[in-house]
Amino acid sequence: MLTKNQIKLITSLSQKKFRNQHQLFVVEGKKGIDEFLNSSFVLHHLFSTIDSFKVEIDKFSSITEAELKKISNLTTPNVALALFEIPISKSVENSNLILALDEVRDPGNLGTIIRLCDWFGIEHLVCSEATVDCYNPKVVQATMGSLTRVTIHYLDLEEYLKATNLPKFGAFMEGESIYNHILPTEGIVVMGNEANGISSKIEALIDKKIGIPPYGNTQSTESLNVATATAILLSEFRRR
Repeated sequence: MLTKNQIKLITSLSQKKFRNQHQLFVVEGKKGIDEFLNSSFVLHHLFSTIDSFKVEIDKFSSITEAELKKISNLTTPNVALALFEIPISKSVENSNLILALDEVRDPGNLGTIIRLCDWFGIEHLVCSEATVDCYNPKVVQATMGSLTRVTIHYLDLEEYLKATNLPKFGAFMEGESIYNHILPTEGIVVMGNEANGISSKIEALIDKKIGIPPYGNTQSTESLNVATATAILLSEFRRR
């Protein structure tokens, strides 16, 4: 049975300040929870309407569907909800291909981008401090477990780019066609904010502006969604 304090804690974790305070985040659904249980993430507690999870008895609570609805962030709750510890941040390994995000704000976009990093073998995702929190419940849900395989860093993006010698590629509408450019196996690919693109202070640090040319007959489309653009750019870097 859920206690009032447990309900209060779990529901509070929808807000970043409480996730930071408790150093905990929420994962929902059996498939997603299994991914985290089989990773380096540390389980804090698991609440479930089924008993098929193999976890320590003191970290498991059997609950009803009605109780699950009280704590779930989903419209249709999926049998279980777990709390995991937020890991201690690691330093960035400046090698291979790194993706950097400059103030990406939409949880769905970040979740999809994390999945893309997982798919294309990008081990390190660097995020500006204003980028949406990767432990936001909507982001966690959208990653479909890929959060367990991609290391995410939140830092001062301007200072990070100044300190690294890796070539820096920025995605711009007016950038040189990605299809005409010789691409290295090592470097940093920077993607910008959904509405404003890459900020001027970050733009000043970019070595090469790259873009995805439109092929449609009309030019009424303003720009590609940032997650879609990320998929195309990462695919090209890996293809070369």
